[in-house]
Amino acid sequence: MSQAVLRPAAPAGALSLARVLTFDAITGVVMGVALLALAQPLAAWLGLPQALLWWAGLVLLPCTVVMVLAARRSSRALATLVIAGNVGWVLASLAVALLLEPTALGLAFVLGQAAAVVVLAALEWSGLRAGHFG
Repeated sequence: MSQAVLRPAAPAGALSLARVLTFDAITGVVMGVALLALAQPLAAWLGLPQALLWWAGLVLLPCTVVMVLAARRSSRALATLVIAGNVGWVLASLAVALLLEPTALGLAFVLGQAAAVVVLAALEWSGLRAGHFG
């Protein structure tokens, strides 16, 4: 006999945590693949080390698996891990912006993607606190 898991639905017009986590995963895969595939030309345009871009892309891919698992399993623990990872990503991005010497385009890229990750982390945190996985 299986038992249904009760999950509070998100209020009308609100984003569910599962949807935000799924969107985070999709954007993570796109960014990860782009960084892996384009590390060399991006390094020249952004004024950032090619190895940094390549490794950042590689790190993103397993993170997206955790995001999908958190969304599909409605796991508070995994969602919390994703949020912590996003906060870490933002802090690392700020360190890159402050400690390296990116071009103006590179600075805009680093700060822009960090801002996007802040928004995702905030939406995920809000959904987690409200318990709106569905």
